[in-house]
Amino acid sequence: MNLFKITEATVPKVPILISIPHAGTQFPVEIKHYYKKKMRNHLDDTDWYVHKLYEFAPSLGITIIKANLSRWVIDLNRDPKSIPLYTDNRLITAITPITDFYGNNIYTSSSSEPDPIEIQRRLDLYYWPYYRQIETLIADLKKKFGKVLLWDAHSIRHLVSTIQKKPFPDMILGNNDQKTAHPQLILTALEKLRSKKFEVAHNTPFKGGHITRYFGKPAQNVHALQLEMNKILYMDDNEITYNTKRASEVQEVLQDTLQHLIRTMKTCS
Repeated sequence: MNLFKITEATVPKVPILISIPHAGTQFPVEIKHYYKKKMRNHLDDTDWYVHKLYEFAPSLGITIIKANLSRWVIDLNRDPKSIPLYTDNRLITAITPITDFYGNNIYTSSSSEPDPIEIQRRLDLYYWPYYRQIETLIADLKKKFGKVLLWDAHSIRHLVSTIQKKPFPDMILGNNDQKTAHPQLILTALEKLRSKKFEVAHNTPFKGGHITRYFGKPAQNVHALQLEMNKILYMDDNEITYNTKRASEVQEVLQDTLQHLIRTMKTCS
């Protein structure tokens, strides 16, 4: 089983890499039967179609890495020791989740849930290979350009009451309180994302997950930004079906934002 898919740039590369860790839907055959079939067939916590939204990126010179496994197998955007990234009493699923975002059990029984040995096995086989591949891609781009921006792409339901009681903003840019990227990159991203009709929040309620915080090292010329977006921006209100018209409006903003980030990367240091 391929753990991830890399889509190379179709024009000369630029120093931007897009990571899509939560759009995968696959389960390794040896553990697939441990999950409730009904839950596995629905995969409510999946960042549906995010990779489709960014299909334009290779034509800008941007490389994409997308995970193929479901986040219920291993959550690539969690701390490997399941240390919580937030302390505000929201529901936080672990590195190997046992519930969905609403607290519903995803395994057939408690005996099917991963024990410490199984968690370590999944870290070794599924988690760290994704990180090592990102490290390789970053190193290649940094060697060529001297600096890199990692853009971690996500989406979430319009409302998840276990995280916050009110609906989410249209988009949320996260950079761990401006620690993971150069200020000019953050400013460019915010200005361009806000240039249309979308409501864009900054570091609230998401500051960027483990990927952003792990790789974002501006002092080493590796910058990282996370973009979380509301699923109804590009899907029907049922948050199941891809909506081409809505998606095209989002893609226009994303493309403009990334184009300006490419220019900003040339000047920030």
